Amino acid sequence: MSAEQMSRLDRVDRSILRLLQQDGRASIRSVAERVHVSRANAYARISRMVEDGIIRGFTARVDHERAGQGASAYITLKIVQNSWRTVREQLLELPGVAHIALVGGDFDVLLLVHTADNHALRELVLNRIQSIPQVLGTRTMLVFEETDQVPPD
Repeated sequence: MSAEQMSRLDRVDRSILRLLQQDGRASIRSVAERVHVSRANAYARISRMVEDGIIRGFTARVDHERAGQGASAYITLKIVQNSWRTVREQLLELPGVAHIALVGGDFDVLLLVHTADNHALRELVLNRIQSIPQVLGTRTMLVFEETDQVPPD
């Protein structure tokens, strides 16, 4: 989000964002009541934030283990210089990839993946990710427990 977009968000907009992050299924009426504006005002604000790309979508927070994805890992990748766009497109095609980030530091890319089990995780890393020609190396860190940060009320 640009500094210009942030400056356009007032206290009510930020409150609406916080509420929607806590419960993406909250009704317009409920949001309006909780931030003390009319339904029309809440609807207009949410619509504007969607159109401006501030709200990129609405999603569910998933308990991956209960959803049959019992193995989670962060995977770091070293990639060929200037191959980010190509690698990103190939990573987007892989099953279980939840998050992809280009980062600075000792490695180039950080992935968060969720798979059914360690066998599927092994298959993903050794046969799929490491077969991408621009991937020079990987390191896998198993996730033992996850906690999603939800914005406070």
